[in-house]
Amino acid sequence: MRCHSKFKTMNKLKIAVAALIVVSGFYACKPKGFTKLKSGLEYMIVKDEKGDKKATVGSIIKLHIRSTVGDSVLFDSYKQNNNEPVPAQVTAPNFNGDVMEGLTLLTEGDSAVFQASADSIFRGEGGKPPFVKKGDIVKFTVKMVSIKSKEEFEADMKKTAEKQIGVDDKLIQEYIQKNGLTMQKTASGIYYSINKAGSGANATAGQEVTMNYTGMLLNGTKFDSNEDPAFGHKEPFKFKLGTGMVIKGWEEGIALLNPGSKATLLIPSPLAYGERSMPGNQANPGGLPANSVLRFDLEVVSAK
Repeated sequence: MRCHSKFKTMNKLKIAVAALIVVSGFYACKPKGFTKLKSGLEYMIVKDEKGDKKATVGSIIKLHIRSTVGDSVLFDSYKQNNNEPVPAQVTAPNFNGDVMEGLTLLTEGDSAVFQASADSIFRGEGGKPPFVKKGDIVKFTVKMVSIKSKEEFEADMKKTAEKQIGVDDKLIQEYIQKNGLTMQKTASGIYYSINKAGSGANATAGQEVTMNYTGMLLNGTKFDSNEDPAFGHKEPFKFKLGTGMVIKGWEEGIALLNPGSKATLLIPSPLAYGERSMPGNQANPGGLPANSVLRFDLEVVSAK
C-alpha cells in the first residue's frame, strides 16, 4: 500500500461507479413494468420517496448497488462495503444504456432497477467478460442514499475534516507523551521530528524524491514498508512532489526534509486516507481502518 492519493476525492468517486459497471452482473429475463429510454436503458422505480432534488451531472451521490446474473450475485455493495453505501460522482452518459443516465431520475431514498444490453455496455470483444453472451442484459438494483452538489459535498468534507483533526490531535498528543517523543507541529496538524539532519535544500514541488519509509498505526501495526520484504517492495519509492501522487501529509511533511535526512511524521487522518478504510495485504490483512492516524519513519535518499 504505497502512500498514493490516487484515492483523490473526485477521481475516486468517478472511478467507484465505473468499477461497479465493469463487474456488474447480467439478468436474462425482462421483468414487467420497465420503461425504455431512447438510449436503450430501461428502468423501473421500485420505491419513489417524496422529494424533488434529483441527481444531476456533477452531483456527488452515495448509493447501494447490487448486480446479478440469473440467480448469482456478482456484486453487492452491502456485503462488499460493510453495509455502507458507495460514493460516486454522476457523469454524463458515455454510451447508450449507461446507468449514469438512470441515476439522474432518482431522488434521495428512491430505489430502482436499471437494465441495458451488455453489447452496449461492453463495447468490443476485449472488454467483455468471457461468461457474457451476446444479447445478455445488464441489471443494476440501486438505492439512492444521498445526493449533494459538489459545493455541498466539499463543504461537508471540510467540516468533517476539521472535527476529525481535533479528535486526532488528542490521540497524537497522548501517543507522543506515552512514547516520550519530542516533536514539532505544523499549522495543518502534522507532527514531525527530524531524527537525522541531511544536507542541502529541502525537497520542493516538481522534484523527483526517492524515499525509504515504514508506515505504522499508532498501535504499532505496520501496514507498509519498502524496507520490509514482507510487503513486497524491493526498491526505494520514487514520486514527484507536488503532483498529488501521495497523501497530503506526505506532500507537506516531505517538503520539510532535505536529502539524507531521516524523520518521523505523525499524520492526522484527514491528511492521510480520511474516512476511507484501506484494504489489507498479506503482511497486514487488517488493512487501515477509517480515520486512521498514521506514523511514518522516513528517509529522503535524494531529491532531483
